[in-house]
Amino acid sequence: PEVTEYCIFNRNQNACNYGVFMGSMAFLCCVAFLALDVYFPQISMCFLFFLLLFTAFWSFMWFVGFCFLANQWQVTKLEDNPLREGGDAARAAITFSFFSIFTWYYDNQIILPPPDLLSSWMSTLGFIVTILLLLTNS
Repeated sequence: PEVTEYCIFNRNQNACNYGVFMGSMAFLCCVAFLALDVYFPQISMCFLFFLLLFTAFWSFMWFVGFCFLANQWQVTKLEDNPLREGGDAARAAITFSFFSIFTWYYDNQIILPPPDLLSSWMSTLGFIVTILLLLTNS
């Protein structure tokens, strides 16, 4: 007899695909950041702003992943997995996604420039946003 494999998260293959995609992409992004850090020891403010947005985006995506996986695990029926296989792996994936939220957020706090540099950077950013708003309203 042929055995059919199902995703442990409520038999929802999208939940498993999302978890695998997020983990794989986060790993590749970390490797890319490491390579950029080795190749470019000094980073510009423009690139710093990109990193800030990028880490905020990943923190949000891990939050979405945590909510999605936790919800799918919560509604999983016991009869879908009578041998209770993979439950520890599912709980580990949920826990990993939860702590990844704070890891990417903390990474966001590390890359911020010192406060005096940050204030000049934010005032420049505010000036640019003001100019853009004036140009779009006229």
